[in-house]
Amino acid sequence: MNNTTGGMGASPGTRRRMPQARRREQLLGVALREFGRRGYHSTQMEHVAAAADVSKALLYQHFASKEELFAEVVGSVVAELTGRLGAAVRAEDDSVDRIRAMVRVLFDYATDEPDAWTLVIRHLDKPEVGPGLRELRDRLGSSFADLLLIRRRADPALSPAELAVNEHRARLLVPLMYGSMLSMVSWWLEHPGTPRDRAEAMAVEFIWLGLDRLRTGERLRPPEGQEPPGEESSGDESSGEERSAQ
Repeated sequence: MNNTTGGMGASPGTRRRMPQARRREQLLGVALREFGRRGYHSTQMEHVAAAADVSKALLYQHFASKEELFAEVVGSVVAELTGRLGAAVRAEDDSVDRIRAMVRVLFDYATDEPDAWTLVIRHLDKPEVGPGLRELRDRLGSSFADLLLIRRRADPALSPAELAVNEHRARLLVPLMYGSMLSMVSWWLEHPGTPRDRAEAMAVEFIWLGLDRLRTGERLRPPEGQEPPGEESSGDESSGEERSAQ
């Protein structure tokens, strides 16, 4: 096992002092890399201190616990990724352009911030390790749900019951959408020989073609006695199905 005191072996004359704000930023960057590579549960404060070449005592001066450190790291990732998504996806764009924009943001983020991407992929399905991850998952879910619902919500012909059917259906689709996007980006990172534009196009096509079938009202016939997904929320199934295709 490595020396858990990290930079304590360095003499005062050789260790460079940093302004507090800059040191904190450095520690967050190192922690992001350690959490991404090791995972939350396997990362200890001594790992971060050693990687940053500082003492544990100095690390604890900035962050009182691993939980606090992880929360700050995740908070910065959440702000960066959701900020990029918000800036890229415009309300006036049609659905396919919105999908393209979201896919492009995810590919850009994975390329620009590989450590942050690794952290997201390792922990997004483990929100129990921190509220920041629940926030990230919820924000991603809301972004994708809005993508599906923006035109439905603006349709004055939809009754509240019919809109409820669309809302319910969108919530069911959201995990499939962002799950497929995240998986495609991760696959592409592991297969650098695949051109990025081809991987992006495949992700957009996969999501769009599936959504297009749903938008036109195409459904698999459910087993006998079972209602189609989402229909239990509507008092008028046939009109809701027709309207959802618009």
